[in-house]
Amino acid sequence: MNAGSVPVFRSGARGGYSSLVDADPRRRFARKLVREIRVRFTDVPCTVQTNEGLVHARSGDAIITGIAGEHWRVSRAHFAAKYQPVPPTVAGEDGHYMSRPNRIMCVPMSEPFEVLLADGLSRLHGGAGDWLVDYGDGSFGIVSPAIFATTYELVERL
Repeated sequence: MNAGSVPVFRSGARGGYSSLVDADPRRRFARKLVREIRVRFTDVPCTVQTNEGLVHARSGDAIITGIAGEHWRVSRAHFAAKYQPVPPTVAGEDGHYMSRPNRIMCVPMSEPFEVLLADGLSRLHGGAGDWLVDYGDGSFGIVSPAIFATTYELVERL
């Protein structure tokens, strides 16, 4: 690593948890709390300004607004495994959805770091105190301590 560089965690297309995260002695387990969020599905490629950086979305991806007004993208391929519609919203249509109580591995980071998303273009930036989240589907995310506290609960095991 060059002086001044930060660790980069690369999301990939291969499912499962990362051995890098699993081997980290700071690694913890958490479960997503069931929370209602607003979703719109983009019908054109676009960018989404998240708290952690600019993310590229493809047509069909979900653009989510969280309880604190924050935005993020979830690919169409991973969306149904993470969220379910709240009636009268119909699956795959814009509206209100509930997060599923999926389990994750996560690391409270003590230094700045980055996540390169699977599209190879979108790069998220995290700082000391942020959580590196491994969703178990080949993707990583960055969650601030305040958002983590209202979105996840730490658990003993996956």
